[in-house]
Amino acid sequence: MYNSVWYDSLTKPFLNPPAWVFPPVWIFLYATLLFALILFAAKFTIRSKIRGGIFFVIQLILNLLWSPAFFGMKNIGLALGIIILLDIFVLFTIIEFFKVSKVSAYLLAPYFVWILFATYLNISFFVLN
Repeated sequence: MYNSVWYDSLTKPFLNPPAWVFPPVWIFLYATLLFALILFAAKFTIRSKIRGGIFFVIQLILNLLWSPAFFGMKNIGLALGIIILLDIFVLFTIIEFFKVSKVSAYLLAPYFVWILFATYLNISFFVLN
């Protein structure tokens, strides 16, 4: 899926991190996502968890769709649309998780910050290329 020739040919944004940064960051973020989901699901509460669960699944699907759109289809505009929706659904997820488990919501904060940074990168790639 990753096409280094195409990616290497793109004009990079000023704050574009080196490639080695992404694997450890994503390992950490996926671990916090899993832990947040476990804490959210395990919390005994009479509050409905349906919305939070739905938002979590939607943001996860959007997260999984971004790489094929950007790297596979080489469609920076489509990837931008996906990541903007991702930003929105991560925020919705945090809000709903906060209602059930504040710790779960706080665990999603680094993910949200990283996704916002990724949105800046995607916008920059879109404008520069």
